[in-house]
Amino acid sequence: MAFSEQAAGVYAITVTPFHPDGRVDAASLDRSTDFYLQSGVTGLTVLGVMGEAPKLDAQESIALVRQVVKRAGATPVIVGVTAPGFAPMRTLAREAMDAGAAGVMIAPPHTLRSDDQVVAYYRQASEAIGSDVPFALQDYPLAFSVVMTAEILRRIVTDNPSCKMLKLEDWPGLEKISAVRKLEADGRMRRISILTGNGGMFLDFEFERGSDGAMTGYAFPDMLVDLVTLSKSGQRDKAHDLFDAHLPLIRYEQQPGVGLAVRKYLLQKRGVIASDAQRNPGSALTATARAEVDYLLSRVARHDPRARL
Repeated sequence: MAFSEQAAGVYAITVTPFHPDGRVDAASLDRSTDFYLQSGVTGLTVLGVMGEAPKLDAQESIALVRQVVKRAGATPVIVGVTAPGFAPMRTLAREAMDAGAAGVMIAPPHTLRSDDQVVAYYRQASEAIGSDVPFALQDYPLAFSVVMTAEILRRIVTDNPSCKMLKLEDWPGLEKISAVRKLEADGRMRRISILTGNGGMFLDFEFERGSDGAMTGYAFPDMLVDLVTLSKSGQRDKAHDLFDAHLPLIRYEQQPGVGLAVRKYLLQKRGVIASDAQRNPGSALTATARAEVDYLLSRVARHDPRARL
């Protein structure tokens, strides 16, 4: 069930739930998968940046993939396979596809310095995992320190037919969406799916610029689904009103360093995961921070009853 250039909607970046002692919480993993599906998402993405993928060993990673894919049924699952070398990337990618994943996501290593190196890296990555494996290109310079212009993205997409999606998390990224869509309109680049991240911070305008939706992990994926639906149906003011109500909480959750702790705390309060624990090295919210999140929830609840926790 491979994803295509037409992938759209909301692909939820899932968290990896842990017990307080660091063990993977299989029951919460099933419950969170059910939660995302009930929220109306189009697909799921596991082992992403916010999924604490580097903290899992190889056996845990593929076990998680198999569990989520089985639970998700017909819903496509994309697997983050970014690794220091191509051998572990290929192993996880092939095992994930054998388990029924829809494709994989690959981020560039921070060691890349030139445009040609970036283009060559993705060509080699595609060869390593196999040209039959569709992949999403993760453009997230804030995390990976690799800047890719629209022209570099065009070269990567042109060189690799198996590149079907761009997960765009550049900041600012609105003009990049427009630039990529212009390259497509001018016939210089084939069309690909564009899903955006950054916790949804700019989703209100990203859809209007030409994105196909979101691939992010905000703790209210059901709101993101509603936002994309409203935007797609042309209800611009309603979409922005909904977004504006959630924006302070989105902003708080997107803080570097503690963002995952906020997200897990919110998901725990929503009854999705049993514990907000992270596997070490990780961070935890102070009592003051938890009180701030609770206050923001109370404000969101004035406009969206889903925040009444």
